[in-house]
Amino acid sequence: MRPSFTHYSTPDLLARLATLIARDRSLTVELIACIAEVDRRGLFRPAGYDSMYEYCVREFELSDDAALKRIRAARAAQKYPTIYDALADGRLHLTAIAMLAKHLTPENAEELLTAAEHKTCGEIARLIAERFPRPDLPERVVPLNGHGVSSSQTLLAARPVEVTSTEHVSPGAMAAPLQLPTEERAKLTPLSAERFGLQMTIPLSAYEKLRYIQELLSHAVPSGDLAEVHERAYDALIAQLEKQKFAATSRPGPQRSSADPRRIPARVKRAVVGRDGGQCTFVAESGHRCESRKRLEFDHVDPVAIGGEATVDNIRLRCRAHNQFEAECVFGAGFMESKRESARHAAAEKQARAVEKRAQLEKKRAQEAEEKDPDRSVVPWLRQLGCGLEDAREAAAFCATMPPEATMEERIRTALRFLAGRRGRAEKRVGTAA
Repeated sequence: MRPSFTHYSTPDLLARLATLIARDRSLTVELIACIAEVDRRGLFRPAGYDSMYEYCVREFELSDDAALKRIRAARAAQKYPTIYDALADGRLHLTAIAMLAKHLTPENAEELLTAAEHKTCGEIARLIAERFPRPDLPERVVPLNGHGVSSSQTLLAARPVEVTSTEHVSPGAMAAPLQLPTEERAKLTPLSAERFGLQMTIPLSAYEKLRYIQELLSHAVPSGDLAEVHERAYDALIAQLEKQKFAATSRPGPQRSSADPRRIPARVKRAVVGRDGGQCTFVAESGHRCESRKRLEFDHVDPVAIGGEATVDNIRLRCRAHNQFEAECVFGAGFMESKRESARHAAAEKQARAVEKRAQLEKKRAQEAEEKDPDRSVVPWLRQLGCGLEDAREAAAFCATMPPEATMEERIRTALRFLAGRRGRAEKRVGTAA
């Protein structure tokens, strides 16, 4: 049934429009609050999905953009509840919140949300650019496929961008926002039933690797055709990753035993991957099987903690979301959260130790570099005079207390007096002891 408003008078039609917009805002607030709570509880997992995004797109057939926008707004509103009121009375729209979400912090949220009220998307984009500036765009873009380079060697189909001066543009021509050239993101676009267009920007290191691959394949692919080179590279990488993650091999070797009950034998991994089709095996009560092939993990049907063994029948593939969900069902959400918190704490400590170790290493390298510089340290001078490294370092540390304007000659003399005095004190102690 198609609604009709042809019989409305103008005032009634405008009043109806205002009512529907107010109702839409109210429903939007209720919708994102509901999404936030479903997301918080992780209810997409028992429904057979590995993320809230997949749940919204697959289960409710929202578009990618609609799902992402609402999920971002829902997560932001969970942290900053004033968003609900701003949405309800129209001070902020859904797109504005999605644009602002990644920039909001407890320190700036109130001020930034207020500054964005009653603004269009373009105005909010400018507000974000002012508060969180990014590097300038290049003044021009030069195509990489210059003259004399065949299409098979072209790594990026860049279009030249014309940069127009705005010095002598009339006010009327500047009414619309200036369209600046932007760096295009990597894109994979269907061109036909079995053909896709791939466009991306690659760094010099990747370019050099690609050219080297073309050279290595020059006998098999004389033209250097990028499509064939990429497919061969994908085949090689897939084989390597499957061997690393799933123990895939065409020549399985003898099975090695292990005392670790959590270790899964390679033959079991291969059998499980083949049986499960390289896909998460979680099935919701509705009968929907999780379609995720990302972040797959080997999960014990009967957990190791209660005697489960690493056999083909007791191992299954699960995505990380459903592996954790299954653990929560068995051991309880509180227990698993404490385990995850312990793991996060251990990882943070490990990272802190690594950072400290790098800092110590850098400090040591800087010290060694300074000790080799005769213009900055007395160490090389003392070493030439026959002093040991540790003695020279102690003398240098003593000289560090001298005024910055002290000359190197003065520092060397001070260092020698320090070493002589220390040697005299040491000899005196030996004589007293005797």
